[in-house]
Amino acid sequence: MAKMEKYYATLDSGRLEEATALLAEDVEFAMILPTGENRGRGRSEMLSYLRGRPPVDRQHVVLRAAADGDLEFAQGEVTENGERTTGYFTGVMHIGADGLIDRYQVAFSAEFSVLPAGEVR
Repeated sequence: MAKMEKYYATLDSGRLEEATALLAEDVEFAMILPTGENRGRGRSEMLSYLRGRPPVDRQHVVLRAAADGDLEFAQGEVTENGERTTGYFTGVMHIGADGLIDRYQVAFSAEFSVLPAGEVR
């Protein structure tokens, strides 16, 4: 399992500390959301952000993933309660020499998916 997919699976299981342990201590991140851009630095800042999200049964369903050297890419959908799709994400992570995620960028859209409607693998 790619590092990015492991991160999402661990995050979605509710094990936030374990998920953020996959990040470098000084990770830099940018999340482009409908409400604006959330940028930050540091594992503790990411953990604080994750703990502050509303409690929902959220899953990141990776529909496509690829890797090129030290970069991992994913396109997927976010679901709630195992059935309702709330939107689509495209993410990229840089994996440092120590195997930890040291840069992370994700964009989320409630309506637009890069994949044509109904196309999954």
